[in-house]
Amino acid sequence: MKKVIKSLLVVSALTFIAPVAHAGNYATDAADKLAHGVANIATGWVEVPKNIMIIGQKDGVVAGATVGVFTGLVQTVGRTAFGIMDTATFLIPTASSVKPGYIWDDINKETSYGK
Repeated sequence: MKKVIKSLLVVSALTFIAPVAHAGNYATDAADKLAHGVANIATGWVEVPKNIMIIGQKDGVVAGATVGVFTGLVQTVGRTAFGIMDTATFLIPTASSVKPGYIWDDINKETSYGK
């Protein structure tokens, strides 16, 4: 009987301690997702000059001034929309769908979405 009680105490202690030990990671992940969301809402517009620069360097000045502007506008909507989604759902900490996560992480890299 004592072994059963000891076993139940150990199992119950582990049950109550495990969520507390994981709480630090949850809070950090949730805060990180909120930070990504707010930053992407605030800096989504930077996609326009970023895409003008990237496409201009790759395909020339005319392409940068035309295709770059259009691509930048589309990417602005995408980054801002994902920022709104990340901000609204930050309590469910998942990895950011926007790559790079912050626009300033790699300004010369084209933005992509998904895993």
